[in-house]
Amino acid sequence: MRGVVFDGKQVEVVDDLEIRDPGPGEVLVAIGAAGLCHSDISVTDGTIPFPVPVVLGHEGAGVVEAVGAGVGHVEPGDHVALSTLAGCGACAECDRGRPTMCRKAIGMPGRPFSRHGAPLYQFAANSAFAERTLVKAVQAVKIPADIPLTSAALMGCGVLTGVGAVLNRARVALGDTVVVIGTGGIGLNVIQGARIAGARVIVAVDTNPAKEEAARRFGATHFLSAADGVRDVLPTGADHVFECVGRTALIRQAIDLLDRHGQAVLLGMTAPADEASFLPAAMFLDKSILGCRYGSSRPQHDIPLYAELYRQGRLLLDELVTETYPVEDFAKAADDARHGRVARGVLTF
Repeated sequence: MRGVVFDGKQVEVVDDLEIRDPGPGEVLVAIGAAGLCHSDISVTDGTIPFPVPVVLGHEGAGVVEAVGAGVGHVEPGDHVALSTLAGCGACAECDRGRPTMCRKAIGMPGRPFSRHGAPLYQFAANSAFAERTLVKAVQAVKIPADIPLTSAALMGCGVLTGVGAVLNRARVALGDTVVVIGTGGIGLNVIQGARIAGARVIVAVDTNPAKEEAARRFGATHFLSAADGVRDVLPTGADHVFECVGRTALIRQAIDLLDRHGQAVLLGMTAPADEASFLPAAMFLDKSILGCRYGSSRPQHDIPLYAELYRQGRLLLDELVTETYPVEDFAKAADDARHGRVARGVLTF
């Protein structure tokens, strides 16, 4: 079968992958579509260290082909969106409803794939850039079959991360003010999360003026080409500032733009050794800096909620998909993503 493989030096679209049958508590899914997220690119450029060879992809949707023993919530033929959270369901973090923090799921990649008899790692417990993938049952979330798979795929990462950061981590309240630095796939979902939450002012900041139209469509009330202009819109600062790029200078700006009791939420992925600086004295005005992994999400709860919001017309998914590519065009899709030509490119099988 086809898939996108990174061997530590180059990315190759291959057609000779193999995958084992599902075991107890596992689900085999035929991938219909998978979004290309910057996290996938970050593996190939070394920003995210990951063992190789690895089958890339982590934002996918498809149709269940087979289930292992003990799986009851999905069956062959069901449409599913896939999360990356292979939580154990039994540890203290899972028990508290924080599966993003499950210690038994982080940093323990499986190897359900093989090629020429040699095993390949699975990226983010998912590997959606393959015709078929194998996930734990908890990762397969049943969705209505009338949601296009090209749109449903984005719920598995971009929507969970961006909207989840607003609703689950920052808990933006009705009437709050929000600044979003970076309006790529994650930033647009932060913007629409803020709109859904009822934010009064949503300022989008991006150096690319071509992104204004999309930012406003998703809910931005203002669009600026630089964060320096935020104080003209919000003289006392913002209640919430989301950094969605992953640059240390922008992290500093996010903190500096906070109003009293404001919180900066860090979503952009920096290199592992990068350091950011800020003025500690400013934090004594009850300001906070919040990390956020995967939107602090509970996928089995959040994805059905977002699917319903989509069906009501409140959550935009179709509009996120700038372009679709056959998986063989991965190189073009990655280049478009690197250069900001797409909000989200989606690979199809």
